[in-house]
Formats: sequence, C-alpha cells, structure tokens
Amino acid sequence: MTAKSISKPALRGFDKDLAELEALAAAFKANPVLSESGAMHLSRALEHRNNFLVSKAAKLVAEAEVAALLPDLLTAYDRFFIDASATDPQCWAKNALAKALVKLEHRQKDVYLRGLRHHQMEGSWGEPSDTAGALRGTCLHALVDCPGIPDAELLAILIESLIDTDKTVRMEAARAIGQVGGVSAGLLLRLRILLGSDEPEVLGACFSALLDLERENAIPLVAAALKEGDELSAEAAYALAELRSSETWSALRERWRKGADSWFASVLLSAMALTRLPEAMEFLIGMIEQDSREAVSAIEALGSAAPTAEVRLRLQQAVEQGGSERLRQAFNKHFPSQTN
Repeated sequence: MTAKSISKPALRGFDKDLAELEALAAAFKANPVLSESGAMHLSRALEHRNNFLVSKAAKLVAEAEVAALLPDLLTAYDRFFIDASATDPQCWAKNALAKALVKLEHRQKDVYLRGLRHHQMEGSWGEPSDTAGALRGTCLHALVDCPGIPDAELLAILIESLIDTDKTVRMEAARAIGQVGGVSAGLLLRLRILLGSDEPEVLGACFSALLDLERENAIPLVAAALKEGDELSAEAAYALAELRSSETWSALRERWRKGADSWFASVLLSAMALTRLPEAMEFLIGMIEQDSREAVSAIEALGSAAPTAEVRLRLQQAVEQGGSERLRQAFNKHFPSQTN
C-alpha cells in the first residue's frame, strides 16, 4: 500500500472525525495492528484543517509506524507553517507531526531546521508568548541523528539554541550538544558553564551533558559549583550523583564536611543516596546509627533513592536498635512497606 493509492473522500465534520479517530486509537491499543482502512482514515485526518485532530492522527501514525503515510505527514507539516498562529495555535499539529517524522526515521535535515528556526508568538493574558519551544526541542535532537552534517556545522547550529528565549530549548540544546560528542562539544559545554548567567536548570543540563561526555575529567568543574549551596549547587550535586563514581562521592562528601544549611544539607544527602555507591550507603546508615542531627534527612534521602533490599534491611535494623521514636516515625513515613 502506498499513500497515492489511498482514496480521500471529502472531509467530514470535526466531531465525527474526532470520534472515529479516538475509536481507531482505542482499537489499535487493544490490537496493535493497523488495517489498510485504518491507514486511509489517518490519511484523511492528516488533511483536516483542525490542528488538534491532525495532532491526534499524527500521534497514531507514529505509534502504528505507518511508513506509507510519510508523504502525508510531510505535506501536513508544511501546511501548518503557513499563517501558523491561525492554522496551528499552540503548535499542536507541528509538534505531533515532527515527533511522528522522527519516529518514522525521516532524516532530511531541512525539515528539522525549519522547525528549529520557527518562533510562534501568540496572544495571552499578558505579553504574547512563543508556543514553538517544544517543536524546537524536538527538532534539535532530530538534527543530531540526521546523516551528512559535519560535527562543526551541527554544533554551529546547536549553539544558537543555547541562547534561545525558551528555557527548555536551552536545556535540550545542552543535551543535544553532549550527544554530538567529541572535544569541540565538551569545550562548548565548558564555556557555557563558565559563562554562567542562566537559570539553574539550564546549567544543570550542561553539567549532566558534560559529565556524561567527559566522565571523571569534568568533575572538578562541576564540583566547583557546589560551593555556594544555592539552587545551582543543587543542580551540580544531582548531576554528580548521576555519574555514580567514587570521585563524585568524594566531591559530595567533601562539600558536606564544609557545612551547609538544612536545605542544602538535605540536597547533599539525597545526592549521596542517588549515587547508590556502597561507601555512600555506609555513610548514611552511620548517621542513622549515631542518631545524628541529620539522621531524619538521611532516612528521607535513602527512601527517595529506591535502595536495595539489603540496604533497607540494614536501615531498619539501625532504626530499631537505636530506639529513637523520631527515627522510627521517619522510617515508617519514607518506607511505608516496611511498617509493622
């Protein structure tokens, strides 16, 4: 079956088409095999003028992986860039269509460059806002997978998104640069971190991408951000925890020894627990055995890190042997399945 072989009768009303699409989606969920008539229905839906209905159809095309409808997706994608604010408010159609193109492994860079460079200002209760951020984020990662783009050219494209007005796009740009890999990508991430002056979540994405790319070599730069004990420091702590190496554990422990307020102390304990390293578990359980001031926070940190059955048992024993009612209550709260 090809897209050209699908007959396309006149489009019907929105309500009926939406109901039929939802029925088709429910049938596919129950039995994930799409018939030829189902594909014909999706082809018709992709021609609909309503962006919400098209987004529903595109999502189902992606889930069913109907490669024959790739031309229909591309046609719809192009159509919704015309008078975009009027034809596709909130970018519902373009977002779903871009994701479907990615799922069907469409790898022509011009399609994603168009989405990456699209800004769509729409009215709201306050100032007009850009609704195309999610589209740009999708296209960022799609470009990384497009063949034939030299790394230098790709990085030159991605670096522009590091100063995008949308915070989420800046975060995705950092992750995409990390996916490109290589020395140049690492240097760009290092430069962005050293420049600072951005929201903690964005720099946190840079921390994670750099650590994933350079591993232990990036620890000193990221660990330096632990100093202030602020929101940026918290991003650095959790990024270090993701690496789960003895070096990151050492960095977190050294920062702990220098002292912190109660909020950042709990952040450090949570990051330690998330490393899931034996030495971190020993450190946290030792705090509980000694019934230290931060023992309750240590229990909470372990509870959030989904510890192994062995660690849970050791923690329970430490609480029972200590005989502290406050620790028993904390244990019951954060480990409800262990409550007697």
